[in-house]
Amino acid sequence: MGRPGLLAVLCLPGALSAQVVSPAERIARVEQGLRHPVEVAGRADVRFTIEERMAAFAVPGVSIAVLDSGRIAWAKGYGVKEAGRSGAVTTETLFQAASISKPVSVFGLLRMVEEGVLDLDANVNRTLTSWKIPENRFTRREDVTLRRIVSHSAGLTIHGFPGYEVGAPLPTLPEVLAGMPPANTGPVTADTFPGAVWRYSGGGMTVMQLLMTEVADKPFEQLMSELVLGPVGMSYSTFAQPLPADRMGDAASAHRRDGPVIPGKWHVYPEQAAAGLWTTPSDLARLAIEVRNAYEGRSSLLSRAMAREMLRRQMGQSGLGFMVGGSGVAFRYHHGGSNEGYRCQFVAFLEDGKGAVIMTNGDAGQELIQEILLAIADEYDWPAVEQRRVDPVVLESELLNATAGEYRFGPGAGIVVRLVIDGGRLFMESPGVVTKTELIPIDDRTFVALASGQDVQVDRNGGTGRATALVVSGARAIRVR
Repeated sequence: MGRPGLLAVLCLPGALSAQVVSPAERIARVEQGLRHPVEVAGRADVRFTIEERMAAFAVPGVSIAVLDSGRIAWAKGYGVKEAGRSGAVTTETLFQAASISKPVSVFGLLRMVEEGVLDLDANVNRTLTSWKIPENRFTRREDVTLRRIVSHSAGLTIHGFPGYEVGAPLPTLPEVLAGMPPANTGPVTADTFPGAVWRYSGGGMTVMQLLMTEVADKPFEQLMSELVLGPVGMSYSTFAQPLPADRMGDAASAHRRDGPVIPGKWHVYPEQAAAGLWTTPSDLARLAIEVRNAYEGRSSLLSRAMAREMLRRQMGQSGLGFMVGGSGVAFRYHHGGSNEGYRCQFVAFLEDGKGAVIMTNGDAGQELIQEILLAIADEYDWPAVEQRRVDPVVLESELLNATAGEYRFGPGAGIVVRLVIDGGRLFMESPGVVTKTELIPIDDRTFVALASGQDVQVDRNGGTGRATALVVSGARAIRVR
């Protein structure tokens, strides 16, 4: 499951000195250069080590590959594969790529299109056999096509997938798409006109997976091994779900935000194209290099024209499979990933061949990834990643006291967060989160979360000033105490 992401704030940084330094020095500066995604005016710019922030976020293991000038500059693992155990994360440790599975799968799809086996712009229901997208007034007017599916503009439902505990019954793909037991998600349908709006859909990617396997008459893991993993040199990677027994020792276990390993060590994802890739940062970096080579006409796997179509904005920020953004030297192709107990990020700059892949085995990994990306961006003079700078205001203690309290996201037994005051500053405490997050006030109703850079909007009673609700990333929490 999950959704794409990079950093919330993008701008142009200043150039770094061109002095020549050793790879070891550069790695050390990254490792010691983590900082919050938010720069607060008037405060010292504090730097952290990667080990300090792994401990703060309860993320046991991290693996990084850094790209520079179109090659892998270095790769390194940190921490352990499972909390409380001695097995170290190495560059060969497998992590779940989560939604980064999508652009990898689409690379394989585009190879099938170039072979003439599939058509990007044909109605997929004309080819699907074991299941079809239910016909309705939306599909009767507009076709669901592969191009629309892989650019998240097909009008299809189901954002992402939670996966299945190890040993639980697994649904077939038609059962997943129909929302039939033992599937744990609803049916994939078109609930708006295909081509009308951008909306992220892992359900659509699962339609693509079924279509590819039916046309090729091969299991998806075999098909992807032949089309992508083998030819690109992603030798440690596999789309096998469940993970084969002889590979389990290579895998990092998934962890909750408060530290424990999830039952069974990880979840299983039969929705392989959407969320099922096991891989390493170095293997994903090899794909980044292959895509750039193809874009420049230097690949035997994908034509220059198709690579350029892959990285062309189709709708919103979507190319074909990848998210794309920026322009000129700042143009980048990227994707984030979020499975149960794993967080990861892939970003590559097309023009100068810079980039990074970071994979973690903790639910708080995204906050850590943002800080690591800032350190890499500083060291390698990335053209489009910087801290968000905020100018805080001073709130009277009465207003802070009127904001502190408990808030519930969702009905009934939804998630409850607490806003607390400590040393005259406001913090958010979330269930299962080891480190509380400071909220920086920029006006009397708007705060910025120091750990993520997200805005937190506060609704207040017009007469008393007492906070009545919070809004974070569009989600509303009602005050309950």
